[in-house]
Amino acid sequence: MPLPDLIHDHKELLTLDTKELPVYADGVMPGVDLQPLFLDPHNGVWVLRVIFHPGVVLPTHYHTGTVHLWTLSGRWNYVEYPDQPQTAGSYLFEPGSSVHTFSVPADNTELTETLMVVSGSNVNFDEDGNFVGTLDANSIMLGLDQLVRERGLDPAKYISPPNPRYTTGG
Repeated sequence: MPLPDLIHDHKELLTLDTKELPVYADGVMPGVDLQPLFLDPHNGVWVLRVIFHPGVVLPTHYHTGTVHLWTLSGRWNYVEYPDQPQTAGSYLFEPGSSVHTFSVPADNTELTETLMVVSGSNVNFDEDGNFVGTLDANSIMLGLDQLVRERGLDPAKYISPPNPRYTTGG
């Protein structure tokens, strides 16, 4: 059986060199630096390299889809699971419908670097349980566009089919 024709249409790998791409300091909130790698608002998938500074606490959030999260350096935990810290080398799978509060200890002596593959949205809540907004591939794309305009930077480069930012080389 021959391979599907679509496979033969790819002349180059879709690749990015993360060492050559900017990391956006305070990209989504203070103390959270991000490097977008893949943003697909059509399928609701987002892949980010995220660097968290000591003391960062994200809003409590509900996941509409799954999350794969690798901890590359540093440590963090969910407030709801203090006895299960995630450290360098940890891989965490989160099923859809998970609810938790991401927290980086203030006494961390290094930055906490992660790589995440997320399907769907984070539905965010304040300390009183009130809805405050969502985070998904589309809102990240819009937020990055606004951030680069405000800071006078070149447009963010990431893979996003079939977006004009779609890349066929690094």
